[in-house]
Amino acid sequence: MKYVYPAIFVEDDGKIGVDFPDIKGCHTFGDNLAEAMEMAKDALEMMLVSYEDDGQEIPAPSKIKDIKAAGFVSYVLADTNEWRREFDSRAVKKTLSIPSWLNSMAERAAINFSQTLQEALCQKLGVSL
Repeated sequence: MKYVYPAIFVEDDGKIGVDFPDIKGCHTFGDNLAEAMEMAKDALEMMLVSYEDDGQEIPAPSKIKDIKAAGFVSYVLADTNEWRREFDSRAVKKTLSIPSWLNSMAERAAINFSQTLQEALCQKLGVSL
């Protein structure tokens, strides 16, 4: 899933703090603007992945023009699917059933079942590994 949320960037004591007013508890900082932007994206993605995993309602983003802040406000793009591909690559065991004749043919052909299932799921979902 892709999301876009406004973030407030405020320079303080040589660092740039970032706050997402719509996402409670989502704060981060960077040593410079580039790092603050990078950290903002990562913090937002981590928080939204947590919301998705817990089945929490994802808050609607505010309009940037409605936010009054001491620093400046900018939108930050978050892609939770991208974050999961990069940081959550743990293997999950699945039990499945296929016809015996198909299993025999696949084993004789030395097909890697896990790899084949991953490739088929990616193709079906329109994503890449």
